[in-house]
Amino acid sequence: MRFHILTLFPDMVEQGLHTSIIGRAVEKGLLAIEAVNIRDYTVDKHKKVDDYPYGGGAGMVMQAEPVYQCYEAVKKKIETKALLSNPGTRKNPRVIYLSPQGKTFNQTMAEEFAQEEDLVFLCGHYEGIDERVLNEVITDYVSIGDYVLTGGELPAMIMIDAISRLVPGVLHNDVSAEFESFQDNLLEYPQYTRPQTYLGMSVPEVLTSGNHQNIDKWRKEQSLAITKANRPDLLEE
Repeated sequence: MRFHILTLFPDMVEQGLHTSIIGRAVEKGLLAIEAVNIRDYTVDKHKKVDDYPYGGGAGMVMQAEPVYQCYEAVKKKIETKALLSNPGTRKNPRVIYLSPQGKTFNQTMAEEFAQEEDLVFLCGHYEGIDERVLNEVITDYVSIGDYVLTGGELPAMIMIDAISRLVPGVLHNDVSAEFESFQDNLLEYPQYTRPQTYLGMSVPEVLTSGNHQNIDKWRKEQSLAITKANRPDLLEE
């Protein structure tokens, strides 16, 4: 799977996503992560990509042209690779714009996005991006929560992490991707490891019993109880 991040701060994305599990998956060729600098597509000699908003107001707005040209370059690269592997095919990639206006990201969306071969993330800054380019290229508006950040890079990295875990081979144990928080709208059950007793507290006896049927039952009960206590809205859904 290939991720393309259109950003003003490529170093931030590269450094954050080339470590740990995601970094190892990139090294193995299971994932490809490309951070593309929007400033490389401006014609301004000072690499300026923003301007004052029409109608007045505080802050600056990212201009349409450098964003559009950056997208077109990435789109052409995706199309070229697709034609080489499957001649005659032509498909515009899904382009995700990280915005509070979008639908809130969740595990179901992660599973849907994980089916794509290429995903493009557009990271905004300042007061946003000229609406005309958004209308032209964006397929999905996505939010990671009801709060404001300085840019779209962190939300993009969060989404890429969640999506990558669902790509076959990325996790050391693929089964773990199926039984984590939010699977079947339940939070995950408590986890324990050695030593068996710590700070006077022992691991629940059922987990050391060797009876997998009872263990599965206990874990399901714990998931239900934790979800009911902390996220009852998930049970309603």
